[in-house]
Amino acid sequence: QVQLVESGGGLVQAGGSLRLSCAASGLTFSSCTMGWFRQAPGKEREFVAAIMWRSGSTIYADSVKGRFTISRDNAKNTAYLQMNTLKPEDTAVYYCAAAYFGELRTTRGAYDYWGQGTQVTVSS
Repeated sequence: QVQLVESGGGLVQAGGSLRLSCAASGLTFSSCTMGWFRQAPGKEREFVAAIMWRSGSTIYADSVKGRFTISRDNAKNTAYLQMNTLKPEDTAVYYCAAAYFGELRTTRGAYDYWGQGTQVTVSS
């Protein structure tokens, strides 16, 4: 069965950095576009970043562009989200998602599989 397991969340001060990991199993990772989403309390889950399965092309939400970097290691079946210059408004539960042979999409419905999430809290 497919599993996506996020890790690397935690509490950090504003201006700090965190690197999230998403370890995948039960699927052909190299054939999946990987995405990161986040959900703050009382808000809708929103798109953060995605990396395409074949080309490695990436796309980012405007709110994180220039601060966050998505990457993948197909040999380790793992996707990453490097988050720098964190702000209190980045506080949320971060989820990774996978889409087989997916295009670079920013909508939740484009992804087939989801992890359970990891909490990121940025203090001011």
